[in-house]
Amino acid sequence: MIEVDNLEFTYPGADGKAIKGIGFNIEKGEIFGFLGPSGAGKTTTQKIIIGLLKGWDGKVNILGKDLNKWKTDLYEKIGIGFEAPNHYLKLTAMENLNLFRSLYSGETDDPLELLKIVGLEKDANTRVSSFSKGMKMRLNFARSLLNKPELWFLDEPTTGLDPVNAKNIRNIVLKKREEGATIFLTTHNMTVADKLCDRVGFIVDGEIKIIESPRQLKIQESKNIVRVEYLDDGKTQMKEFPMKDIGENREFIDLIKSDKIETIHSQEATLEDIFIKVTGRSLS
Repeated sequence: MIEVDNLEFTYPGADGKAIKGIGFNIEKGEIFGFLGPSGAGKTTTQKIIIGLLKGWDGKVNILGKDLNKWKTDLYEKIGIGFEAPNHYLKLTAMENLNLFRSLYSGETDDPLELLKIVGLEKDANTRVSSFSKGMKMRLNFARSLLNKPELWFLDEPTTGLDPVNAKNIRNIVLKKREEGATIFLTTHNMTVADKLCDRVGFIVDGEIKIIESPRQLKIQESKNIVRVEYLDDGKTQMKEFPMKDIGENREFIDLIKSDKIETIHSQEATLEDIFIKVTGRSLS
């Protein structure tokens, strides 16, 4: 769905390259996460792929076709949810969606149904100027789905959302993946990436440091120990055991048989821990 090879880009007047020879592929039906701190090159890469930035070097194929050979027909096939919502504030939510719906020549989704799935159906006839940031984000998300995109670009899709709406957005993304959509997700939120992505790429200072599945990264970097917290004379105690042959570890077995266990956890590394280790940078 996306092929990028030796991609480079320099902003006019900049001292150095914003993108430094990166390459990656995204397969059909995959959620690919592009992860990194602000200024790492995530949004720049996305803007190149969707045709908003020119003057880049390298090779970019999208939907099996050289990006330079696409014209406006590309936007019939892709959906884009920008991090910063941009709406016509004097129009209602429904009027905004109907306006953008009219720009497509192909089949589109019912705007009211899209408002329903993001929880805005009761605000369909409310001017967007009165919307909160979270409501604008949800409207922005709904708009990106209008043309039933084969390839869907999302930039920080849960920014500004409360936990309930953030979870709903994540569920919609997973459902669309099940329906066959391919998703390119840019974010610095490692929790979102961990819950959604089939593979992630870590980008820092315009360079990709690693591409792998979140699960495989956590397996590679996790400590092979089990931590048990238990009550002893009314006080919480903690012991750690090697995961290897734990089913034959007599001390571990006696502990879980005889004491009141509060928690048992394998010491799994987080994506943020791994990002810092691989890149030497924090996400701030």
